[in-house]
Amino acid sequence: MLEETPLQLYYAGLIFSPKASIIRQVFSNTIPPWLLPGPNIPDNWGPALQTLKGHSDRVTAVAFSPDSKTLAAGSDDKTVKLWDASSGKALQTLKGLSSIVTAIAFFPDGNILASRCADRFVQLWDASSGKALQTLKGPDSFKAAAFSPDGKTLASGPYRNTVELWDISGSGKALQTLKGHSDTVAAVAFSPDGKTLASGSDDKTVKLWDASGSGEALQTLKGHSGKVAAVAFSPDGKTLASGSYDKTVKLWDASSGKALRTLKGPGWVMAVAFSPDGKTLASGCDYSKVKLWDASSGKALQTLKGHSGEVAAIAFSPDGKTLVSGSVDKTVKLWDAGGSGKARQTLKGHWDEVTAVAFSPDSKTLASGSDDDTVKLWDASGSGEAWQTLKGHSGRVAAVAFSPDGKTLASVSYDWTVKLWDADGSGKTLQTLKGHSGRVAAVAFSPDSKTLASGSDDWTVKLWDASSGKALQTLKGHLDMVTAVAFSQDGKMLLSGSDDWKVKLWDAKSGKALQTLKGHLHKVTAVAFSPDGKTLASGSYDRTVKLWDASSGNALQTLKDFSDPLNLLWPRSASRPLLTFEGDWICRNRERVLWIPSEYRPSIVTIGDNVVGFGYPSGQVLILKFVT
Repeated sequence: MLEETPLQLYYAGLIFSPKASIIRQVFSNTIPPWLLPGPNIPDNWGPALQTLKGHSDRVTAVAFSPDSKTLAAGSDDKTVKLWDASSGKALQTLKGLSSIVTAIAFFPDGNILASRCADRFVQLWDASSGKALQTLKGPDSFKAAAFSPDGKTLASGPYRNTVELWDISGSGKALQTLKGHSDTVAAVAFSPDGKTLASGSDDKTVKLWDASGSGEALQTLKGHSGKVAAVAFSPDGKTLASGSYDKTVKLWDASSGKALRTLKGPGWVMAVAFSPDGKTLASGCDYSKVKLWDASSGKALQTLKGHSGEVAAIAFSPDGKTLVSGSVDKTVKLWDAGGSGKARQTLKGHWDEVTAVAFSPDSKTLASGSDDDTVKLWDASGSGEAWQTLKGHSGRVAAVAFSPDGKTLASVSYDWTVKLWDADGSGKTLQTLKGHSGRVAAVAFSPDSKTLASGSDDWTVKLWDASSGKALQTLKGHLDMVTAVAFSQDGKMLLSGSDDWKVKLWDAKSGKALQTLKGHLHKVTAVAFSPDGKTLASGSYDRTVKLWDASSGNALQTLKDFSDPLNLLWPRSASRPLLTFEGDWICRNRERVLWIPSEYRPSIVTIGDNVVGFGYPSGQVLILKFVT
């Protein structure tokens, strides 16, 4: 890629470097003039040190070697990968496993790595050569697993309400079965001295067990209101942390079982880990974030953003300098665990994933919708900051659209409603339109701003009077959720795309179906009219954009290799370039002009007149403005 597009990569390196970085300061005069103003990039480098790619499925387990030099990661792709923790270089891929990896651990001397799969087998590996040394068969398949500190015992939580201990140092035999939970055991962890075992369960409790002899239940810790998905002991063994689907982390006195404090976060807590000095607690959640907490006071110290999926595993390096996280997004990230957290400056945005973005007609304002049930308005022409938050929905905001006159903003939600807002400044709710019998996923205004179209998973398109909120038409014909709607330039026709893989053309006045366009091999995600209304465009998860004759419905052309097109903007004139986001690139008329680094690749995209807006799972928004 470097040989083919050296200039574009050079520009990307400059544009996405932090403002206070030496690179940006020294070479800022060479930033291309066609990108103005520059995106609102953080002032300093963030805490993310490396993003390690290579697994082809979710990363489920991570562990450092005792000397902190090697990182191991296990995955649902049935492999374990070893990485150089300093350079990020891939050292080994350990193959031959027969099932997904549920746990990994280095032996205390660092020479042997143990991996546990969901199909009952434990594999011992030479950590240097990657050679398989021994395969041990356990008593049952299980959901949770943990190795004792000395590497001799494995604790497993089968897909039932027991915990099993078994010898992996020689015999491979089951040692004990610990009974007491009333539902599936989802998490297990040994105390640092190996004498106590903690287990978390779907029964919403944590149990402490004597792991050194009797197997007796020592404590039952109650207080969570959701499934317990993660447990971890502090390095001194005095404190136990538990993470739950109730969106909290609880800290307990491991001796008395007393609840010490409750740490509240934005999502289900899937993983917890203490730093080696016991001063910091890390938690990973299903909202793609890692949070760092002061383990003594319970104060939130930092939120690490960068993953695009649930964080399923976290661990500190033994020297305490690095934190590793593994995610459903198939990546492993290394973070600076010793920083103050002040270095990372980000735009204040949504606290959950951005699910919808749209520009105002003059491209000066960007609207974003989120899983946090809110809509935010951002300054797209200057600071890039959010200047207003619109509240009122009670579910995910799935789509947003400005009226062509710029006076009204429409938002649709999984709460089954459409809301109209004053976009001129007050942010006041003008109308709440009710009538759909399912989640609403698509919205568009007619060119004269008088009519609004909405698409829903009740399989219908509804037309509304944008002034009065009165329902005008209900268009039936799709066989699945309607995911995209668009009016023709004259307002006489309406186009809709659906999860049923079809595109439909409607008479916007009578509601009559004019054409049904078939040809996509997956869900349709975007639709658009050409300025003259003669050609239709549709984008799909089949990675194609199709062009259709609006009169006959015939397929004219198929453009391939688009990266899940979610937004289509037809140039208003032949002299205006067509901006698209294709995979890792922003393109003009399909010519690559700007490469987007992995840390800045969005989950949702909107394209205006020479401006591109990105939304991220972290809740952030990024705006890139191009000059013709």
